[in-house]
Amino acid sequence: MQQLNLPEYTFRIKTEEGKTMIFDAIRRKFVTLTPEEWVRQNFIEYLKTEKKYPASLMAVEKQVTINQLQRRFDLLVYSRMHQPCLIAEFKAPDVKITQEVFDQVVRYNMALKVAGIIVSNGLQHFACKMDYDNNSFSYLREIPGYGEL
Repeated sequence: MQQLNLPEYTFRIKTEEGKTMIFDAIRRKFVTLTPEEWVRQNFIEYLKTEKKYPASLMAVEKQVTINQLQRRFDLLVYSRMHQPCLIAEFKAPDVKITQEVFDQVVRYNMALKVAGIIVSNGLQHFACKMDYDNNSFSYLREIPGYGEL
């Protein structure tokens, strides 16, 4: 897989019925290794290892209902009080991070009201902190550690 703008980590990878699979420790199962999944797994490991996000408070590819429509998010992190605090959207490395990508995450966030948003394609990472009192957000210089939002 492609080298990302993240530290290198070791993963359990296998081939099954001609498909390359990677073990997702959050979902506790092997999943198909696509370029987007490669970004997700590396970023999750980065959050756990470097930023001290507890794996037990992470949810991957869960559905949320927005305006009576089912939507699926890439990663949601909960606070110790079990309230959503961070949402992340991952794209394959060859997908540019555009306003449309941010709009997708913001739509998800309308239902969840999380404090932080991350968007990454593995090469570029963007983090924002939401300010609901002023109906605005600010970009962060770096990915926040757990509990910093």
